[in-house]
Amino acid sequence: MIKNLKVFSLLLVVLLSSCGEMSNTRVIKIAHGLDTKHSVHQAMVEMGKDLEKRSGGKMKLQIYPSQQLGTERECLELLQIGSLDMTKVSVGVMENFAPKMKVFGVPFLFRDRQHSFDVLDSYIGKEILDDGEKYWLKGMAYYDAGSRSFYTKDRAVHTPEDLKGLKLRVMESVTAIDMVKSLGGSPTPISWGELYTSLQQGVVDGAENNPPSFYLSRHYEVCKFYTLDEHTVLPDVLVIGTSTWNKLSKQEREWLQASVDKSVTFQRKLWAEAEAEALAEVEKAGVEIIRPDKTLFKERVQSVYDGYKDNPVINKLIQDIQQLK
Repeated sequence: MIKNLKVFSLLLVVLLSSCGEMSNTRVIKIAHGLDTKHSVHQAMVEMGKDLEKRSGGKMKLQIYPSQQLGTERECLELLQIGSLDMTKVSVGVMENFAPKMKVFGVPFLFRDRQHSFDVLDSYIGKEILDDGEKYWLKGMAYYDAGSRSFYTKDRAVHTPEDLKGLKLRVMESVTAIDMVKSLGGSPTPISWGELYTSLQQGVVDGAENNPPSFYLSRHYEVCKFYTLDEHTVLPDVLVIGTSTWNKLSKQEREWLQASVDKSVTFQRKLWAEAEAEALAEVEKAGVEIIRPDKTLFKERVQSVYDGYKDNPVINKLIQDIQQLK
């Protein structure tokens, strides 16, 4: 049934694309897995408005939210074969197609939020975005996805020692697994869709994510402790298939990139508001917000950095990022 729905969705995409071509309007099809209330979706809506205005109606954006066309990985695969134009994915998924993005999984890589923005907007961020082109995936920009922190069910976490023995859900990322191990926890990869039930049933004792995700997933109903150690900053990535990019004229590329860049500024503002709202709401719901001494956590993750010393590409990126003023 699900496969049939996806086939139907793809046929619909092709039909809409054909209609756009007949009217001499370039329709850019973009899909993502988030709710329409999410800041990323709202930024895409603004991007579409700006693109249509900027191009005088010669280009339009057609958005497919909420996994209408598949998971993040499936959308990337659709980009590769030219059946979809653009998508938004997390760097955790994108690192399978652009290995340099693994660097974002290194804990405490950035000094603060502004430093992360400075890096993403610099030549370093551009170098990492370009890494997927050999796999027919061109990175266009980063959307803010905040910092990830630990939340737990039955035990407040103030120091790394408090993580000892806890089963913590992580993404299927080697760096994330190594990080939790270095802090004394027991990393347990579980899909995001299964996490709420896994927390309820005690399959895991906690997880880690940014404030809006903790709030919107309603995981705060089960986990009553949120420790803002902010161990990693994992941005979202806006990606276009190279088959689509190569079809665009120089003018069309300029219009699209300008609209994308404008949407980034818009989304960062929305994200900051969403973070503040999320923390206020979970605290109102009885969650204890803990602001620990981050240096205690930083001291324990050196093994993750050591693990990349034999990887000249990632090791150089770490050095470049930390040295950027």
